[in-house]
Amino acid sequence: MSKKIRTEAVDYLFRAVLSLRDKEECYTFFEDICTINELLSLSQRFEVAKMLRERKTYLEIAEKTGASTATISRVNRSLNYGNDGYDMVFERINEEE
Repeated sequence: MSKKIRTEAVDYLFRAVLSLRDKEECYTFFEDICTINELLSLSQRFEVAKMLRERKTYLEIAEKTGASTATISRVNRSLNYGNDGYDMVFERINEEE
């Protein structure tokens, strides 16, 4: 059974995220909406994606992030066959630096 991601509830959540003005507001909001483990999991996946783009090995990534090989593989699949969301964000971060 496939779950539909484009719903009114998800749209409303994204509107909330887009309303955040700075990193402190992000911390305030995400600490309320996510458990610590959920937030750490999201940040771990993002770090895994960054390291995969830097051509690090699965072993290097697992040692540095604590991510399982299953998580690394899932992120790698998103990088290679996903919607290019990671690439879009990484490009914007690089432009800011």
